[in-house]
Amino acid sequence: METLREDSKLLRIFIGDFDKLNHKPLYEAILLQAKTSGLAGGTVTRGIMSFGASSKLHTAKLLDLSTDLPIIIEIIDHEEKIRDFIKVVGAMIEEAGCGGLITVEKAEVAYYKPKRTK
Repeated sequence: METLREDSKLLRIFIGDFDKLNHKPLYEAILLQAKTSGLAGGTVTRGIMSFGASSKLHTAKLLDLSTDLPIIIEIIDHEEKIRDFIKVVGAMIEEAGCGGLITVEKAEVAYYKPKRTK
């Protein structure tokens, strides 16, 4: 296992819950590709309300259960690996034909260890 440096990067990818790539959720395809690419770690979270470049409001209200909720994928690793992966993600979003937003932020890694095996 490679150790993350204190000065790693956090990649955030904002897409929609309904976005698909090859008939499967785009968020799933992105996270699995990150794992296959050997990135240090990633998490997918679902938001409850958002709007973006189209100004369309996405919300999770009881009366509207089929709304396209926001999805945020966070991936952390060294800057070089993150920058390379941005190209992959951009191509996946383009292929899916959906909108999205990708940001990169500084991330100070304070602790990163796998679970101990017995």
